Amino acid sequence: MNAHAERVIRTIRAECTDRLLIYNKQHLRHVLAEYAEHYNGSRPHRALQLRAPADDRNVIPFPEQRIQRIQSHNVLEGLIHEYRQAT
Repeated sequence: MNAHAERVIRTIRAECTDRLLIYNKQHLRHVLAEYAEHYNGSRPHRALQLRAPADDRNVIPFPEQRIQRIQSHNVLEGLIHEYRQAT
């Protein structure tokens, strides 16, 4: 279990906190909350076959149809970019 916690902390540091200037505790809490939302809701995980933990396991992650438009969404003020199929 300790190895899993250390891996998550290393990922958070590499992808998030090492790339931002944190002003105070409130800012740190905001950054970590936004990153946790991205990590669990959008970020692909290799152990989950490139799905996010919050994804529905019954849905195929890569649809067969061609995607016409892609929409970009910035996370943490542009530090991370998420891409989704535009509706």
